[in-house]
Amino acid sequence: MQSDLAIARSAALKPLDEVAASMGIGPDLLEPYGENVAKIKLKAVDELADRPPAKYVVVTAITPTPLGEGKTTTTVGLGQAFKHIGKRATIAIRQPSMGPTFGIKGGAAGGGWSQVVPMELLNLHLTGDMHAVTAAHNLLSAMLDNSLHQGNPHDLDLDAITWRRVLDVNDRALRNIVVGLGGKEDGVTRQTGFDITAASEVMAVLALSTSLQDLRRRLGRVVVGYTRAGDPVTAEDLQAAGSMAVIMREAIKPNLLQTLENTPVLVHAGPFGNIAHGNSSVVADLIGIRGGDYLVTEAGFGADIGGEKFFNIKCRTSGLRPDAAVVVATVRALKAHSGRHRVVAGRPLPEAMLQENPDEVLEGAANLVKQIDNVRLHGVSPVVAINAFPEDFASEHEAIRQVAEQAGARVAVCTHFSDGGRGAIELAEAVAEASAEPTDFRFLYPAAASLREKIETIAERVYGADGVDYSPAASRQLDTYERNGFGDLPVCIAKTHLSISSDPSLKGAPTGWRLPVREVRANIGAGFVYPICGDMRTMPGLGTRAAAMSIDLDDDGEIVGLS
Repeated sequence: MQSDLAIARSAALKPLDEVAASMGIGPDLLEPYGENVAKIKLKAVDELADRPPAKYVVVTAITPTPLGEGKTTTTVGLGQAFKHIGKRATIAIRQPSMGPTFGIKGGAAGGGWSQVVPMELLNLHLTGDMHAVTAAHNLLSAMLDNSLHQGNPHDLDLDAITWRRVLDVNDRALRNIVVGLGGKEDGVTRQTGFDITAASEVMAVLALSTSLQDLRRRLGRVVVGYTRAGDPVTAEDLQAAGSMAVIMREAIKPNLLQTLENTPVLVHAGPFGNIAHGNSSVVADLIGIRGGDYLVTEAGFGADIGGEKFFNIKCRTSGLRPDAAVVVATVRALKAHSGRHRVVAGRPLPEAMLQENPDEVLEGAANLVKQIDNVRLHGVSPVVAINAFPEDFASEHEAIRQVAEQAGARVAVCTHFSDGGRGAIELAEAVAEASAEPTDFRFLYPAAASLREKIETIAERVYGADGVDYSPAASRQLDTYERNGFGDLPVCIAKTHLSISSDPSLKGAPTGWRLPVREVRANIGAGFVYPICGDMRTMPGLGTRAAAMSIDLDDDGEIVGLS
């Protein structure tokens, strides 16, 4: 089979005005960025508002291996498949971060014959939204340090400053740094650090804003730290929010691309799934929901992480209610959840893992059952998509089907990687059936619950923990946030994506453990409180064999090495 990049370059792309027209969007609402990418003007939200809404479908997954289980590929394949059953679909996904692109992934445009194109542009810069987030975030960092240098008029406690800097590169050396070294004119010396841009609160603000005006208000609410009396200091206090909004003025417009089969794709915002809330933008969904029969969007990592945050954060903000949820499962991931194999990113699968063994699939099936339950907790109908790999066996697919059906989910085997939309027709039909049923969507907790009650509800009902243990620092932070009026916000728990628990070594659906909360941050602009559980890194590092080592230009100036 050809490489992903070769397949992408062979695509017969339609003019974007034709792609937009399939959504009912006229050329007057498009701002072209070259030939194959365009931004959609925000007034499209209002102009399309009187059209009937599409069925709203979220694609989530079981707990993945470090290799990923093809969730984006499944999202694209499903979106393409609807055309094969006579339906119009729009896809909404996040923009890939260049950190993982040059780190582990080498690209995140889908794969095989289920890709978003042009893949080079999607993975590298696109329309500059990531850079706008980075610039807006770091402008606030500069304004903060300038305020300290100019006499600290807001009486900020240097030990209570929470705002760091960001960069869209994996760079572990920047996790903890000291700024202000040198002479008196070089600023106030203090310890701080860098996070990756996808973990920036400005990115989360971009993803959760409903309009340019809402974006401006949210940026003003961003808390950078606390005074010595314990009061929050905001971007508005520093008079930085207006300039940040100016930088973000173009970035809030969703980007329009297409799949290999010319299904429209809205690519917008890129918050991390395990660190932030892991979903594409509300604005993109508000446009896409009026653009056809189905809107297919993707939530990061498993149903316990991106799925839970989709239901309780994104849907709470957008007002949209999902009609069905696809849970992507693979043979290799369920075998990994048996605890018998170790999967390492960048290395071949263990030879024993490739042998026919449906019993191992059944040993790891507790994870699939729990993730189906996590979807049902929110009153949404689940559909299991078995993402088939060439090395799978029919008996292993049958084992997954039996487990999923016993758990009350519809099931489809998908070959969209090799067959494009035709390989996901069974999935499209199952999703259409599920989304036609009445839904009873519900949030997992009320806004009026305390922050601790929200954390503990997710820990016990979604993760299966026996309870929550708070560090002394986390307890003080929660008390401060409640005292400052932040208690009605949802919580966005940062934890490993490699286990339903907070320990990446625990596979399946572990019980008999407690969730450790070591730190809690408040993203008031984004509108959530952010507990950090276990050893979570907000700035990834590069591996021994970083993808950046394989990405290059050939003699004709064409990009090579993306995947």
